[in-house]
Amino acid sequence: MPWKEIWESHRGRIVGVAGGLVCGLIYLLSGFWDMLFFALVVFIGYIFGKRKDLNQGSIFHFQEWARWLSERWRPFK
Repeated sequence: MPWKEIWESHRGRIVGVAGGLVCGLIYLLSGFWDMLFFALVVFIGYIFGKRKDLNQGSIFHFQEWARWLSERWRPFK
């Protein structure tokens, strides 16, 4: 039963890494630089999964960006 405990506590990281692996394998098939990109994709998947596990929310705060852009850029002044 340790697999169930691992799945319950690290679900986001597992899914993130699996998604990174799938996307990376699709891109991978050429050489060294592609391997580095593959590692980056897996790392990004891990980071998103870790944030999901720790309930830290989204990395991109769209409402803050929208407010900031609306304050900075007003097309009808």
